[in-house]
Amino acid sequence: MSARRACTPADPQGGAMLNQPPATGSCLASATALVPGCAPVPAKPGAVIATIGAGLHVSGVSAGFTRLLGHAPIQARGRRLDELLRGPDTDEPSLQALCAAIASGQEWQTVLLIHTAHGAARWMAVSASALRGDGGAAPHSVVVLDEVTHVGDHAALQHLVLDAMAQGAPLHDAARLLCREMEQAVPGCTAVLLARDAQGRLRIVAAPSLPPALESLVDGHAGGARCGCCTAATTGQAVRAADIASDPRWDAVGGAFVAHGLQACHAYPVASREGAVLGVFALYCPETLDTDGWHGQLANAGLRLCTLLLEREHERARIHQLAYYDGLTGLANRSMLNAQAARMLHEAQRSGAALALVFIDLDHFKQVNDTHGHLAGDALLRAVAARLQDSARASDLAARLGGDEFVLLLTRCDARQAALAAERLLNAFSRPVSLPQATLQPRASMGIALFPDDGADADTLLHCADLAMYQAKTAGGQCWRFHNAAMNDQARRLSLLEADLRQALAAGGLALHYQPQMQGGGLHGVEALLRWQHPTLGAIAPERLTRTADECGLRAELTRWVVGEACRQMADWRARGVAVPRVSVNLQGADLHEPELMQWLTQPLGAHGLQTADLAVEIAEDVLCSSDPVVLNSAHALRRHGIALALDSFGTGCCNLGTLHLLPVDELKLDGGFVRDIETSATARALIRAMLHIAHGLGLPLVAEGVETRAQQQFLRAHGCALAQGHLLSPPLSAPALERLLREAGTAAPQVSVPKTT
Repeated sequence: MSARRACTPADPQGGAMLNQPPATGSCLASATALVPGCAPVPAKPGAVIATIGAGLHVSGVSAGFTRLLGHAPIQARGRRLDELLRGPDTDEPSLQALCAAIASGQEWQTVLLIHTAHGAARWMAVSASALRGDGGAAPHSVVVLDEVTHVGDHAALQHLVLDAMAQGAPLHDAARLLCREMEQAVPGCTAVLLARDAQGRLRIVAAPSLPPALESLVDGHAGGARCGCCTAATTGQAVRAADIASDPRWDAVGGAFVAHGLQACHAYPVASREGAVLGVFALYCPETLDTDGWHGQLANAGLRLCTLLLEREHERARIHQLAYYDGLTGLANRSMLNAQAARMLHEAQRSGAALALVFIDLDHFKQVNDTHGHLAGDALLRAVAARLQDSARASDLAARLGGDEFVLLLTRCDARQAALAAERLLNAFSRPVSLPQATLQPRASMGIALFPDDGADADTLLHCADLAMYQAKTAGGQCWRFHNAAMNDQARRLSLLEADLRQALAAGGLALHYQPQMQGGGLHGVEALLRWQHPTLGAIAPERLTRTADECGLRAELTRWVVGEACRQMADWRARGVAVPRVSVNLQGADLHEPELMQWLTQPLGAHGLQTADLAVEIAEDVLCSSDPVVLNSAHALRRHGIALALDSFGTGCCNLGTLHLLPVDELKLDGGFVRDIETSATARALIRAMLHIAHGLGLPLVAEGVETRAQQQFLRAHGCALAQGHLLSPPLSAPALERLLREAGTAAPQVSVPKTT
C-alpha cells in the first residue's frame, strides 16, 4: 500500500505544501532550549520538536517527541532524522526533499506519513526552519511536527469521490477510489464495500487490498449472527470487533483474517433514505480504531459516500428497468427487444448462424378481460410471461410488445429447432392458470420468421412473424405457422415424426439389429444398432432417428430403451444357449453427462441376471478425447463397474496420442472410412498400419469396421488386425436372423476376457 496520493490530510486539493511559512511563535521559540546558548521557552501543546545538527543528525528532542513517536532522547540523539521518520509507507521523495531543505538551511513545510518506534503510522505536518545560537554557535535547524487529526481529510475524501461520481465513473471504479483513499488515510487498514444483490446476498463492490483468500469469506453471504461484518446488514447496526479472534461473530472466518494481520473490524450498514439496508462498509485493521475521534469522523464520511454510491446505483437500475423492461411482466420491452435484436442479428450474420423470431398472440384474451376483469387479465399475462421466460435459454430473449403480444428471439436456431420450440411453448402455455376468480386455459397463436431467409433486420423479421401468426389465427389458433409455406410443410412432417417416435417407444415399434464382430472364425461380440420401420415412411435412417430424439427431448428415454432391450435379448440368448459373448451399445456425449448413467446400465444387467462383462459401450473418439471432465469421470466409472469401453471411430477425432494411453479404454474401433479406401489410397493404408501399431503398442484389440471386400480383409489380416466387422462378414441382423447365421456357420465363441477393473 503506497502512501503517495493525490491529496494529503493537510492539503485537500492535492497541491504540494512547499516553501510555506515556517513554524513561528512559542512553538519555534521553545526549540531554542534544545540548542546550546538559547533560553528555553514553553512549547505549544501537542507540538513535537527536534533540533538537527550537521549531517542531519538529531541533537535534541522535546518531551512531546518521545511521547508521540516513542523515541527516548538518548535513542534519538545522534541518529539521522530520515532514519527516525522513515517507514514502509513513507513517501520517500517528500522525505528527501525535507532533508535537502534542512541541509541547505532552507525553510520547508510539508505533510508526511511518519512511523513511530513501535511501527504505527501517523500523518504529521512537518515544518523546518534554520536556527543559530548566541555567540555564533554552529548552525542548527529546528523541526516541528504536529499530528494531523481532522485537517481536511474527510473533506478531501468527499471531494475526490463526488468528483468521480460527477464524471460518471461506474460504481466499481468510484467505490475502489473511496476504499483506496480510506486505506491511505488510515495506514494498515483494509476497506471493503459490499452491496446486496437481488437475492439479498452481499457481493463485493470494491475491496482493493483484501487478500484473495479472504474474498470468498465475505462475498455471497446473506448475513447472520456469525458472519463477521455481514452481521451489520442483518441487524442494521454498526458492528465493532476489537479482537476478531475472540469475537463469536467471527467464529467461522476469524482465523483467516487474523492470519493476514487483520485483528479488528468496524462494519457499518449502508442504508437508503427509506431505511433499507443496501450493503455494508467495513474497515479491517491491525488494531481497533478510535471511533470517537478523527477515525470516526473519517469512517462516517466514507459511510455517507457509500450511501450515495449505492443509492445512485439503485436509481440507475430502476431507471434502466423502467426504460427497457415491461412493468407488468418483467420481460424485456420493445426498446430492449430492438436493441438486443440488432446485436443478436449482427452476431448471427458474423458467425453464419441461424436465428428465429417467434411472434406470440394469446387467443381470446379480450374475452378474459371482459368476463373476469382486468386484474384477472393481468394475472394471466404474468403467468404466460413466466412460462415464456422459463422456456427461453440463457442466450435467447423473451419480450412483451404490449397487450397480449409477446416475442421470443431464439439464437442458433434453425427451422426444425424453431418448430420444436414453438410446440413446447404451446404445451407450456396451455397448462391451466388458477386465479381467485377462475381457472383459465390459455391458448396462443404463434408465427415464426427465420434469419436470414425471411429478413436481415428486426423490423422485417417481426413483420413476417406477425403475418405468420395471423395464419395461425386463421387456422383456428393454438398452433404455429412459418412465414415460409415450405417450412410449414417440413415442420408439420417433423411434428408428426416426433409424435410417431413417442408412440413407437411406448408401443414397441422400435427394434435392435445386431452386427457380428468376428475374430478369425469365431464370434467376438455383436453391436446393437437401432432400427425403426415407420408404418408410412418406411425405414427411418438411424441418423435421422437419433437427431429427432435429441431435438424433441427423447434422447435419454431412447438410450434407456436400447440398453434395456439389448440386455433382455442377451439374457434370452444366455437362457437358450446361443453363443454370443457380449453385446455393445452406442452412447452419445450427452448420455455421459447423465447423473444416472451407471444406473441405466447396471439396473437392466441385474434385472436380467447378467454380468457387467456381458455388456460393452462404444463412445466416439471425438467425445471421449474432448477433455471434458464429466465425460472422463463417466468413462472411469464404466471401468470401475467392469463394463468394457470401446473407442469408436478411431482415427477421426484427432485424439491426443499423449493422453490416449491414460483413457480407460478396452478396445479401439478403426473407422470404416479408412477401411473403405484400402484398395485405392496408399495414404489410407499407411494410416491403418500406423493405427494398428499404436493399438498393439497399447496392448488394445482393434476392430476394423466397414469391411466389405476380400482385399480389405486380407490387407487387415496381413498387418495383424484379427477383429473385423462389416457387410462382407454379415450385415446387421435381427435377433432370429443372427441366431440362424450362427447355427449355419457352427460358430463357437472364443474365450472372452473380463474387462480390466483397475
